[in-house]
Amino acid sequence: MPGENLTRDEARRRAELLSVDGYDVALDLRSASAPVPEGAERTFRSTTTIRFRCAEPGAATFVDLIAPTLHSVRLNGRDLNADLVFDGSRIALEGLAAENELTVDARCAFSRTGEGLHHFVDPEDGEVYLYTQYEPADARRVFANFEQPDLKAPFDFTVTAPADWTVLSNGAREGEPAPADGGAAVWRFARTKPISTYITAVVAGPYHHVTDHYRRTFDDGTVLDVPLGALCRKGLARHFDPEDVFRVTKQGLDFFHDHFDYPYPFGKYDQAFVPEYNIGAMENPGCVTFREEFVFRGRVTEASYEGRANVILHEMAHMWFGDLVTMEWWDDLWLKESFADYMGALSLVEATRFHDGWITFANRRKSWAYRADQLPSTHPVTADIHDLEDAKLNFDGITYAKGASVLKQLVAYVGRDAFLEGARRYFKRHEWGNTRLGDLLSVLEETSGRDMGEWSKAWLQTAGVNSLTPQATYDAEGRLTELAVVQEAADSHPVLRPHRIAVGLYRRAAGGALERYARAEVDVTGVRTAVPELAGAERPELVLLNDEDLTYCKVRFDERSLATLREHLGGLTDPMARALCWSALWGMTRDGLMPARDFLALVLRFAGDETDIGVLQMLHAWARTAEVQYTAPDRREEAARELAEGALSGLRQAAPGSGHQLAWARFFAAVAHGEHDLQLLSGLLAGTARVDGLEIDQELRWTFLHTLTAHGAADEAAVAGELRRDDTASGRRHEVRSLAARPSAAVKAEAWDAVVGSDRLSNALVEATISGFSLPGQRELVAPYAPRYFEVLEEIWRTRSIEIAMAVVRGLFPALQGDRATLDATDRWLDGHPDAAPALRRLVLEARDDLARALTAQECDGRAGAR
Repeated sequence: MPGENLTRDEARRRAELLSVDGYDVALDLRSASAPVPEGAERTFRSTTTIRFRCAEPGAATFVDLIAPTLHSVRLNGRDLNADLVFDGSRIALEGLAAENELTVDARCAFSRTGEGLHHFVDPEDGEVYLYTQYEPADARRVFANFEQPDLKAPFDFTVTAPADWTVLSNGAREGEPAPADGGAAVWRFARTKPISTYITAVVAGPYHHVTDHYRRTFDDGTVLDVPLGALCRKGLARHFDPEDVFRVTKQGLDFFHDHFDYPYPFGKYDQAFVPEYNIGAMENPGCVTFREEFVFRGRVTEASYEGRANVILHEMAHMWFGDLVTMEWWDDLWLKESFADYMGALSLVEATRFHDGWITFANRRKSWAYRADQLPSTHPVTADIHDLEDAKLNFDGITYAKGASVLKQLVAYVGRDAFLEGARRYFKRHEWGNTRLGDLLSVLEETSGRDMGEWSKAWLQTAGVNSLTPQATYDAEGRLTELAVVQEAADSHPVLRPHRIAVGLYRRAAGGALERYARAEVDVTGVRTAVPELAGAERPELVLLNDEDLTYCKVRFDERSLATLREHLGGLTDPMARALCWSALWGMTRDGLMPARDFLALVLRFAGDETDIGVLQMLHAWARTAEVQYTAPDRREEAARELAEGALSGLRQAAPGSGHQLAWARFFAAVAHGEHDLQLLSGLLAGTARVDGLEIDQELRWTFLHTLTAHGAADEAAVAGELRRDDTASGRRHEVRSLAARPSAAVKAEAWDAVVGSDRLSNALVEATISGFSLPGQRELVAPYAPRYFEVLEEIWRTRSIEIAMAVVRGLFPALQGDRATLDATDRWLDGHPDAAPALRRLVLEARDDLARALTAQECDGRAGAR
């Protein structure tokens, strides 16, 4: 639709014109369970009344609505011609009065892509489940509205649905549902505070619903009582652990009340775990939605529970950063996401049982940021977002993890007390309003007494990541005469930033432990910064810059330190220091400075000693990438065999029944290589083989079967048999993935056609099909689709929703070919399509960069083999 991609300039003009006083939204969802003709679109009735003021009476504007049918539009008592004013995504409004009332009656479409009002039928029992997901601009698929974050308003929701359903919205339910025709009922919800359209929400269906409450008495004697709810599909109820969800929720609310001095402002707090969700979670005030994979169907490691807790706290932080105070436009998306990422990690460590959360942050979240910040599409934390397509792609590692890392650096710069006091003033000064970068900086200047301008320019308004390398000189007795930190920047983004870092000196102690014996903090500025506090120290075996992970940078090592890590990495007793070294070594591998074979050797030698389960799982993922993408082609077979042997060894040596054993089992399934490995997986699946302490639950069964089907060691009948054991929504997704993984040209053609030639699959099944389509070991099978990929790109972008289009463009890029010919084909497409949609070009450019990086790494690995 020509008007679907709202621009920043259009939004600014509309905000200058309008002030919105309120919405009344009535949704009739009774059609969700009704039969529809084959191929027909399933729709629902949506009636919206908007009260708004116009600063320039007589002016024209538009209201947003994406709907197959517009029944009527009534503006200030006059009916507008729907055929003339509606173009499929906008309704034109002319001759506005100073005060206006607009009523829009439409039939909107249920979604199968996770955008708008998603419709899911549970294959296990035929029940229908609905939920909304809007960010950045899909509320217009459900009701008519002014779809931009700075036109906040109160909302009154009314929902008609089957009487036996649970129906939730942002506000608390008002009274009991009133009976309606056809066994339905009408739910009315309390008026919300002024909020943006993208965080309104409706969840409806026969959900399993558990309740609790949170109670807090403040110093002035006032009492806050927050009703809590936790929901999932009925089919997942036997796996649900709401007690842990509520425990973390209460701990988080206590933490934020202790530090924000602003009571939770949205009344109730429901958390719904919903099917076929595209993202991790969404911070709808009072009605947070999560992907249902956080309801664990099988045994998972403690890292999974930590990850879920982190997401719960991230979304909770949004209640203040994002919902109470909201960015004006998507340029300042970081004003909510960076803060939620930082505050989520801080509260995780200080308020819950997951005290090592900063290790996960350093090892996992920042890896996401470092990758994003080295892509050609990198951007400042405060981005330049021209339109909604730009905004959709800006939910990335820079906005989240780099921004959070920058805030961690800011806390070190201004002090924790000043930072939190700034947050408190920010909430009170801008409650229910919208802000820009300057609004935050001004309160931080007040509380810290520092000029935030230069800091902001360096950290928020420039892109790229710096590298820090130690440079040491020693006297004749082996003592440090000078230790300096050398800072470098990429030619494409040459800004050198101020860094507050800790520098740690390590040496081996009795028993071989590698321990820190000296530490200093220093402000790094410019190209070279000396660390005078460490002069005179005994010669270290390892110099670790950014010890304790205070800043955001790529860490490098001097030759002696690198040699020490090659021999004694497992001896590092501090888990944070160890995680930082692993991360730095991985960065060197990605940058083509360390051969992939060397990184894999380190993993094979030391991963078995890793105590932090989250770090271990990250090492497994990195090792897989190094083997598949960064290893020289003539060594791939050898690397695959060595990795499989190492994974099996790790599995056998891990403590029976431990999370480490489970992690090694999953990794072994991912890298299983030869006939012996496949026989073991088959035996574990059949019960004729066993590993002491390893419970083969349903999720692990699917993991093993997927590997067997990908290697041709299990057929369609085996998959069908497994589905009979687990004919659930999750089982159906596993089935689709495993069937697409079979090593057959006919199978690949069918999978390609299911995703590219048709739009019949839901978002979850598109993801599952793509996941099974292109697998290591099947390069030749999928090679014919590399040229076809470039032929269909623009058609996919034009005809599919942006969520599905992004999944296809990213997921089907022929990265697995890993050769110069694919890079050349990518360049030809980019050169030949300069006018393609900017968001599409960005996705292809990012994939191209990953491929070019892989080729550089392969060359590095090849040179190492030639020595």
